[in-house]
Amino acid sequence: MKSFAIKQIMLGLAVTAMVAGTIPLAAAQGASDAAMSAAPAAASSAKPTKAERKEARKQARAKKNAELKKLEDAGYQPAQNDPNYPDKLQKAQKKAGVGTGASQ
Repeated sequence: MKSFAIKQIMLGLAVTAMVAGTIPLAAAQGASDAAMSAAPAAASSAKPTKAERKEARKQARAKKNAELKKLEDAGYQPAQNDPNYPDKLQKAQKKAGVGTGASQ
């Protein structure tokens, strides 16, 4: 019976600690705090819009496709199952002047 009571007390303390940890502390807001709270709002407005993110993805994709086209023109065949894969890719990169080799 005694160990059951101890377990109940420990459980109660654990629940109390968890609940107390989730309650935000109240603090008076001074002038310096007001300026600091305005900064995150300004930073969130600098976040790129959906259209800007979409345009950035399109530009990155176009860049990668252009790089792949240069490598293919230099003799690289990505669909080929080649045991000498890294060597041929690095050779095509040197020839095309694109990127750097994976291992130096």
